[in-house]
Amino acid sequence: MPRRARVRIAGVPLHLIQRGNNRCACFFAEGDYLYYLHHLGLPAERFRCAIHAYVLMTNHVHLLLTPADANGASLMMRHLGQRYVQYINRTYRRSGSLWEGRFRSSLVQTEAYLLRCHQYIELNPVRARMVATPDDYRWSSFAANAKGRTNLLLTPHAEYLQLGADAPARQIAYRDLFRTELDDIDLAEIRKSTNSGYALGAERFVEAIERLTGRRARQGKSGRPTTAESAETMQQEPLFY
Repeated sequence: MPRRARVRIAGVPLHLIQRGNNRCACFFAEGDYLYYLHHLGLPAERFRCAIHAYVLMTNHVHLLLTPADANGASLMMRHLGQRYVQYINRTYRRSGSLWEGRFRSSLVQTEAYLLRCHQYIELNPVRARMVATPDDYRWSSFAANAKGRTNLLLTPHAEYLQLGADAPARQIAYRDLFRTELDDIDLAEIRKSTNSGYALGAERFVEAIERLTGRRARQGKSGRPTTAESAETMQQEPLFY
């Protein structure tokens, strides 16, 4: 069955996930995380993708970004992925693929949903019980967004900037978002949209995406699915925390 083409729109935030092949590790040592982040910044700048949030887990990566061009995220991930795989294979004397196919992504409505994606991404290590708080995890954007730690990789989104009149006020408001975890409904909605490649947002946002692209941006209607739809659903089971 041919792969479902991504819905790509310039200027609309994108939540992106890429995982290791067969859920195997893609980061093995501190130097791997540092290499990935350094080489994420280069193609992000080249292909005009503004990174707002990220987390590097042991066997997958989450990014929240806004591409200035429709194809920007795909070009960025292609260049980054190839370079990182070459680095891993050379460093650990291995061969073959590292990533499990292409990345998955969903368009994200700015109002209400973008900051939920911030939380979802930066709380990954907490949900995975790797750390007690997001501040305890080194390989995420939380320290920059919540504490003001310098991180040249990040570009704050306008929705983040509206949290306060200045940086200290924004950081306080941002930390307040993390006083409560996302509920099960929010978690399921974010996972479903990203794994399926559908838009994450209110009905009017989804309708606007569909009018603009001429393609479906939501899950199909209820009822008995076709064989093709069933196969697609099986491939979209949540695989991440």
